Amino acid sequence: MIPLTVAEITAAVGGTLHASDPATVAAAVVDGPVEYDSRKVAPGGLFVAFAGAKVDAHDFAAKAVADGAVAVLGSRPVEGVPTIVVEDPLTAVGRLARAVLARLDGLTVVAVTGSSGKTSTKDLITALLRTAGPTVATTASENNELGTPYTVLKVAADTRFLVLEMGSRGVGHLRYLCDIAPPDVSVVVNVGVAHIAEFGSVEGTALAKGELVEALRPAGLAVLNADDPRVAAMAARTTATVVLAGESALSDFRATDVVGLDRGRFGFTLHVPGGDAVPVRLDAAGRHQVGNALLAAAVASHAGVDPAGIAATLGDLEGLSTRRMDVFDRADDVTVIDDSYNANPASMAAALRALTAVAGGRRMIAVLGFMAELGEYERTGHEEVGRLAAELGVDRLVAVGEQAAPILHGASVVASWGGDPVLVTDQEAAVALLRDELRPRDVVLVKGSRYRTWDIADALREGLK
Repeated sequence: MIPLTVAEITAAVGGTLHASDPATVAAAVVDGPVEYDSRKVAPGGLFVAFAGAKVDAHDFAAKAVADGAVAVLGSRPVEGVPTIVVEDPLTAVGRLARAVLARLDGLTVVAVTGSSGKTSTKDLITALLRTAGPTVATTASENNELGTPYTVLKVAADTRFLVLEMGSRGVGHLRYLCDIAPPDVSVVVNVGVAHIAEFGSVEGTALAKGELVEALRPAGLAVLNADDPRVAAMAARTTATVVLAGESALSDFRATDVVGLDRGRFGFTLHVPGGDAVPVRLDAAGRHQVGNALLAAAVASHAGVDPAGIAATLGDLEGLSTRRMDVFDRADDVTVIDDSYNANPASMAAALRALTAVAGGRRMIAVLGFMAELGEYERTGHEEVGRLAAELGVDRLVAVGEQAAPILHGASVVASWGGDPVLVTDQEAAVALLRDELRPRDVVLVKGSRYRTWDIADALREGLK
């Protein structure tokens, strides 16, 4: 975090400082990280104590200070510990993040949302912007009311770009996050049925996702997916500049001549405003990554990265988030696609298509888990995934857990499918099945809505010991 005195932090969050020597503590400078996990506290930092239902972090406040924290931000005083007391630490962290951003004039805030693909798009944007200057970005799943300010508070005085993945569970959530971190650039990837149980409908999802565009000031930039009509329509919800990216002829940043390469990767010609066109060999598996790359290219171009630089970086990507289209080969010549971080019908479809691209005619095994938060669309969503797997010719379709069983029913309605379906009870059973059945040159996709689905991918990585 940028250096702030305890007094400045106290004022920013509207708190009250409790300390044995208030004047001395108030003048102390916090120039280390802001952490809510006491195990990560570092010298010069600030420890945020949440009183949870099972664990009260105030009990670790003294240790945090002993480990170097300058002060604690919590909801009650702690004996012998300099504590900034507020009514709600979560709200206070958001206020602190907003205050930090207000002090950084040279920082560009890029916010990314979508029903699926937002993490991959965020990763591509981050990789491109890092070529233009110091960049801080969301990691893991820190895209909510805590993760957003936590990421903001990682910025330093020389940070030029802040890339925030923003999640939403309903109307008003993105508006709240944008109040904490007002975006200069808003990127909307797509609108689908992910978390539809919370949004109520696809239209409700579009309404909520569009809050990211509405948060832009007139001088801002909206980067919208031209190939998703609900996203493209968000152009009417902002007075900021709008750029469309996609394969549509209406796109400002457009891909043509899309061709499959090795290991499920794709190449294309990137067209940018002004008539420039450059060839791109995208170093990320999956046909869907072409659209994500176009959105990222639009953001990078706005930041001053030239087309050749964009193409070079997209062709040599490093440090993408784990468990997202991670393709690796085992010693026994089995190829694994670990896309186990999360799942919804759209991302399942993209992963299955990537499986066929990576396989290139080899035997395909899809190990698919339950997709959560689909509400009334739950059974239909799983059946659609199974039907697509069968239509794509998946050879062995493994559904993990009873809730994922409709995947197999969906596959069964495809009369031409000659694949082999099986329902296993849990992750351990899936691992046991793979241990018995895998043979050289097989290609295995592992995907599901967390629920330890990644245990299967980890077992494959470790040789199914």
